[in-house]
Amino acid sequence: MKSRYILGTGINKSDMVAGLGIITFRLHDCRSLKGKRKIVKSIISRLRNNFNVSVAEVGSNDIYQRAVIGFALVGNNRKVINSKIDKIFNLADELNLAEIIDSEMEIINL
Repeated sequence: MKSRYILGTGINKSDMVAGLGIITFRLHDCRSLKGKRKIVKSIISRLRNNFNVSVAEVGSNDIYQRAVIGFALVGNNRKVINSKIDKIFNLADELNLAEIIDSEMEIINL
């Protein structure tokens, strides 16, 4: 039988929740990879600063009119993680730097 506790920490495994998300953007007025980099860096820095999440460009690196940004956060409450992910999606949309054409999220209890 597996233990529900992480040895030596006193932490119950079911208390850890990981939230993952991917946002796909369409960059309408972007004509170069340099222009794309400026927009992507701006989106990433705003998400990092507002939510203290890990954020990176994770796909479509060579396509200058599309960007795929992934993020991850960890906590101990599923509802809080879900709420933060929703707020991240909302902020990314409200920035009006690019059009969101797709988004995905997953919440994992460990």
